[in-house]
Amino acid sequence: MIGAGVLSLPYAMAYLGWGPGTMVLVLSWCMTLNTMWQMIQLHECVPGTRFDRYIDLGRYAFGPKLGGWIVLPQQLVVQVGCDIVYMVTGGKCLKKFMEIACSSCTQLRQSYWILIFGGIHFFLSQLPNFNSVAGVSLAAAIMSLSYSTIAWAGSLSHGQIDNVSYEYKNTSPTDFMFRVFNALGQISFAFAGHAVALEIQATIPSTPERPSKIPMWKGAVGAYFINAICYFPVAMIGYWAFGQDVDDNVLMALKKPAWLIASANLMVVVHVIGSYQVYAMPVFDLLERMLMKRLNFPPGIALRLITRSAYHSHCSQELLSLSSEIFWVSLVDLVSLPLHIFFPA
Repeated sequence: MIGAGVLSLPYAMAYLGWGPGTMVLVLSWCMTLNTMWQMIQLHECVPGTRFDRYIDLGRYAFGPKLGGWIVLPQQLVVQVGCDIVYMVTGGKCLKKFMEIACSSCTQLRQSYWILIFGGIHFFLSQLPNFNSVAGVSLAAAIMSLSYSTIAWAGSLSHGQIDNVSYEYKNTSPTDFMFRVFNALGQISFAFAGHAVALEIQATIPSTPERPSKIPMWKGAVGAYFINAICYFPVAMIGYWAFGQDVDDNVLMALKKPAWLIASANLMVVVHVIGSYQVYAMPVFDLLERMLMKRLNFPPGIALRLITRSAYHSHCSQELLSLSSEIFWVSLVDLVSLPLHIFFPA
């Protein structure tokens, strides 16, 4: 539930200010927790039926044909967009880690680090399903809690910069308006977990005596509690320390101690490796089921190798051709609102 977008929350606060920024952050947390509860309840809203995928629930709600056209494109944009953003974040943090850990080494361009990060997933993606990435996901969760703590504790230790300002950034009205919308999108992106909620709940055993919604809701509440103790301190303390001069990744603004900042960037890499796999798994499932159904492709390693390698190649191509993390964050934010807020309601 903790996304790498947590590191951009102070930057979003710089365009919203203390009052509006805090209000939007609290409202986003409350609204997405409420819609997460609704998603969990809808998983088994029909007796004897489990909606294991978002598209299955969409087809039940909107009809067999219309449901697929409404839900599937939006879900794919969110999942692929999140993976592309995670590739950028992973590449940035790998580059930052090497700059700190080996300052005398020849520095590679950021695009090369992004490709290196993407190369890791050509191997990890061969894991067959959600259950097989449980260990990676656990490591990612631990890392996210750790680097979030380093981010806000490091900002607190750094203290306020000289002549810190909390005034709105001086820019044209049109540019400011778009940056405010982008800030709202960055906060929304930090809560982008609903697109895979049903797929995760599908891995939980369910019986009439103990339906899957009980352990799933307990897990969601625990995740949102951890989410709160990470998001709010990072957003508030990061903005307090750097004001309107904060970087779009607050870790990039921290310099000392070098070993701790390097460790935090490496933790981000581990986290986005796990998050990438979580968002990619439903796409893999869709591609593989489509090939098995339409082309009678036998399941197995060959099928996984073809579909998943093609997916990673596509993500890398899209990223290098557009080369804009902000574009994908904004696109994911725009498309994810119905999936996270409107459809569950």
